[in-house]
Amino acid sequence: MKTKINEAIKQVLRLFGEKYFIGEVLNKNKVIHDLDTYDKDLLEAFISNETLKSNFTIDIAGNIVMQTNKLIELFEADEYWQDSYTKYSKKIGLTAGGKFIDESTDVVLDFPYKDTVLKASMSKEDTDKNDLRPDEPFLNEVIAKEEIDVLLDKKVLVNAKKYDEDGEHEVDSFSEDDNLVMKGNNLLALHTIKECYRNKVKLVYLDPPYYFLNNTDDTFAYNSDFKLSTWLVFMKNRIELTLDLLKEDGYLVIQMNDYGVFHLKVLLDEIFHNNTAGGFVNHISVKMSDLSGPKMAHVNKKIPKIKEHLLIYAKNYDHCFLNPLRESSTWDAAIDAKRYTSFVDMKGKENPAEWEYTTVRKKLQSLGMEYGSKEAYKFLMDNADKVFRTAANPALTKLSKENKFNRNIFTPVTTSTGLKKYVYKDEEVIFASSKIEEIDGIKTPTESISDIWLNIALNDLSNEGGGVELDNGKKPEALLKRIIEATTNEGDIVLDYFMGTATTQATSLKLKRKFIGIEQMDYILDKSVQRLINTIGAEKRGISKDVNWQGGGSFVYVELMEKNRGFLKSIRDAKTQTELHKVFDFMLKEAEIDFRVDLEGVKDSLHELPFEDQKKTLIKIIDKNQLYYNYSEIDDKNVRDLISDSDYAFNKNFYDEGGK
Repeated sequence: MKTKINEAIKQVLRLFGEKYFIGEVLNKNKVIHDLDTYDKDLLEAFISNETLKSNFTIDIAGNIVMQTNKLIELFEADEYWQDSYTKYSKKIGLTAGGKFIDESTDVVLDFPYKDTVLKASMSKEDTDKNDLRPDEPFLNEVIAKEEIDVLLDKKVLVNAKKYDEDGEHEVDSFSEDDNLVMKGNNLLALHTIKECYRNKVKLVYLDPPYYFLNNTDDTFAYNSDFKLSTWLVFMKNRIELTLDLLKEDGYLVIQMNDYGVFHLKVLLDEIFHNNTAGGFVNHISVKMSDLSGPKMAHVNKKIPKIKEHLLIYAKNYDHCFLNPLRESSTWDAAIDAKRYTSFVDMKGKENPAEWEYTTVRKKLQSLGMEYGSKEAYKFLMDNADKVFRTAANPALTKLSKENKFNRNIFTPVTTSTGLKKYVYKDEEVIFASSKIEEIDGIKTPTESISDIWLNIALNDLSNEGGGVELDNGKKPEALLKRIIEATTNEGDIVLDYFMGTATTQATSLKLKRKFIGIEQMDYILDKSVQRLINTIGAEKRGISKDVNWQGGGSFVYVELMEKNRGFLKSIRDAKTQTELHKVFDFMLKEAEIDFRVDLEGVKDSLHELPFEDQKKTLIKIIDKNQLYYNYSEIDDKNVRDLISDSDYAFNKNFYDEGGK
């Protein structure tokens, strides 16, 4: 197995001549002994090598400390040194296939080095092809510890385009004011952008693949067929990285179904407790279906399901402040004969007993206005300090002892919702002015919003975004508007790396926020990008009317440059032996092959297998840790020849020249 680390180790050990070799064979028992006894010369040589220093040392108060335990563990794993002189070090234990069980990454689920990235494709169209899919549910079936940095290194970006009111343009640079849409595996894409966006994102909203107990409940197009433990690790990998991207006053909001929300909350509580000063803010229930309307997945319960959940977490709880959640109301919902029944003229008198009362209707009638008219509405808004609601039997016991039996109390009590409540003749009096806010200079009735959201409009959902559809997975712009307005301000960055049909990005654009969207599914151009093009073109659905959306804006689109992922697709698409063997010949030149594979054996025997078994074999031997080209390879001749000049310039600008 040739890796950067084991080549660096051999290079260092060769500095000692024959001390650690018997002929050409490594005497690993000798190496382990000297590491275990802190041989000064050996440790100095390891620290002097930059590759080994970056992987096997830590800085403690300015002192470089060699992690000899990690090096010893590496040497004890036989698969890394199959030609070593000593098969076993001084150790006794259970073995399987000649390896100690606790040293085998085939057996041990080692969180720092195992990642639950979805398969080469997230779509069910691929994962349902049971005869061709790899057996291992992990994208990286077994990942060598020293290659984790290679897997998660930033990737080459290709097909860069900018979309604005004038259409699509080739682009060779990226600025901090640009919105970004990226196609590729979201874990690898997040690692690609983390240097540019670390501590800059104000809101991360996620509508991830839901966890389902029963696959028949799952109606989404992408693969969400997980075991619970796999699904939780899948979420864990991404959420931990999300924390690096969030600002100190940033928020994470995740939408989830009944099956996964409680497991996810336990995971989130642990992550936020262990990693930051942040924590849980709210759990909101959102009505997402009507029993009489379109059904949600798993709606047919003993008690029918019409809700979903929003989990809200703050990166740094002390620095985060939600904007007030208010909902503007119509005339009938705010000031009507049932709720705001009286009109009072104080005439400068402080004692409520001396106020002059009449009904709202009689007051309007005396002024020649028709109740419910626009003229009457404006009058009542302008005189909101004289319109009040009464309610019998207030909670007088909550008043102070000296005022408990005083039925005429002028000093107001502030309620839990922030409204001013007066008491007069065993009635609570709440003035309409307590519920009036100026929105764009116009006095408007508002209602405080609680943690149960029942009024998100779902009736025109399929037409939002210019008719871009996603069966059962599309979220309403009204929902995203409420979340975005509560957690961000104009100019803030909103990230959604399960982009779908770009509801988050379209809503952010209409609300004058910047956005980042990441999507792996191939429909990104037909659905996600097309919706944003429609939004720039001033489509009128969703929240467009509420915010007076007139169009405009822009975004940059890029793709992670495919490597082995392209080979997987070519294998599946091959129709004949000739096509498949051309793919294999190209793989031998360019593809990364799993280090455990006997490649010569494959070449000698592949032709003997049935056609479909040949496909399965080629899929299995590809190293699925290497799906995309790393940016570090961009100047390699074989890679550079595949990249256009404008894409090359874009990469240099994005990574090297700031695009930040």
